[in-house]
Amino acid sequence: MANSIIIIGGGIAGLAAGCYGQMNGYRTKIFEMHDIPGGLCTSWEREDYIIDGCIHYLYGAAPGKPFYHLWEELGAIQGRRMINQAEFMRIVDSDGRTFILYCDPDRLEAHLKETSPADAKLGKTFADGVRKFAGFDMSALQATPRSLMGLLGWMRLGIRMLPFLPPLIQWGPVSAEEFGRRFQDPFLQRAIPLMFAWKEIPMMAGLTQMAYMHQGNGAFPEGGSLAFAQAIEKRYLKLGGEITYKSQVEKILVKDDRAEGVRLYNDEEHQADIVISAADARSTIFDLLGGEYANQRIRNYFDGRLPTLSLLQVSLGVRRDLSNEPHWVTYLLDRPVTIAGEERCDVWVKNYCFDPTLASAGKSVIEVLLKSNYGYWQHIYGRKSYDMEQDQVADQVIDLLERFYPGLRQDIEVVDVATPLSYERYTGNWLGSTCGWLLTKRTMPLNILGISKILPGLKNFYLVGQWVEPGGSLPLAASSGRNAIRMICHTDKKPFQTNLPDAP
Repeated sequence: MANSIIIIGGGIAGLAAGCYGQMNGYRTKIFEMHDIPGGLCTSWEREDYIIDGCIHYLYGAAPGKPFYHLWEELGAIQGRRMINQAEFMRIVDSDGRTFILYCDPDRLEAHLKETSPADAKLGKTFADGVRKFAGFDMSALQATPRSLMGLLGWMRLGIRMLPFLPPLIQWGPVSAEEFGRRFQDPFLQRAIPLMFAWKEIPMMAGLTQMAYMHQGNGAFPEGGSLAFAQAIEKRYLKLGGEITYKSQVEKILVKDDRAEGVRLYNDEEHQADIVISAADARSTIFDLLGGEYANQRIRNYFDGRLPTLSLLQVSLGVRRDLSNEPHWVTYLLDRPVTIAGEERCDVWVKNYCFDPTLASAGKSVIEVLLKSNYGYWQHIYGRKSYDMEQDQVADQVIDLLERFYPGLRQDIEVVDVATPLSYERYTGNWLGSTCGWLLTKRTMPLNILGISKILPGLKNFYLVGQWVEPGGSLPLAASSGRNAIRMICHTDKKPFQTNLPDAP
């Protein structure tokens, strides 16, 4: 029976594994390369502004809804105000024509009918999709590790999911891009594929997002991503766990095909009965373990054929109150603009005035997110051209924003640029990917069936986090850490236990 667990990485998955490990009587210790918790779930301060680098909406924000119990157990949600939005986003063309993606299916249907009467029937189909996914419980897919479900477990899950089989069949195989082609209106043909950040996303995922937001179960936690992660860190420490910062793992120690500890870059060695890696999966498998436990299936995951998402984030702290502006807008450009080596036909703008804790009164944080090629930035990293390109990108983005917010340039107090290499440097994630494998029709089966949390031939070792939960998202990362402890308890033939934090 195991007594001690070492966890590599203090992101949400690692913190969750630590919390549930402590709840079940294991001695856990987390080694984190950064000096703060959260991993990709992070924010950073720039003068009077807090720039958020992660959460757009959080599943599990409403009592009694999917994933809420998870955040309750992790102490992340108690006493935290959840900020709900009536709109998912707006899409505006160069002539000012606007499509508003209302989360309320009734408002959405009416708006689509008004925007394009010729597409009214298709608009109703869209709204009905949101209605049908209102009761869809994504957490049911994560409640039990796939390896522990057995035939009876799969049958129970099947019965639970049976009412959603028709909408899953209807919307699962359809991407946002494909759905957009069905519209007659040229503006909607261009706008619809951009609704959920990437064109390849299956419509069922976007419809679930909207249904959850309409129910108050997809909200933004006041204080932002780092404050959210710090709440889980506090819970972990109160449960008796240990976390060591600025401690990067160099190797996972293995003897007789059993993981037995880690060696840090300062040559310290630490022993444990179990090792859980909540770090980047590629680095874990091929660097920390030297590729010795990677079969061809695992190697295929990292051969470049599965899609990932690398982002370029330009954040601005402005001396202007933008609280009357929409919180999320995609602006369609009348002609393409080349930024960071890629032609852009639209720009994605987030305005964080909905959370007053992120900037002083009368000030605002604006973020522009763009897909960006990792190799483009890697090629110039370490040269003057890297910094020069960041400055040029920021200047181009500000020029674009001047079209939508006249006079904005003179109000800018802070400019911050994060490239895919920034994400890689601070979190260790391969290609700077912010959500592991991108959720597409191709990767969705991996999300439903799951990727193995163990490596062939290696005992006492588990993988958790976004790379084994395709599609990313915080609740899936936390569930991944939770399920690793369930698997360990099962191996040790002891009941898996959870509890809630004591009331403050």
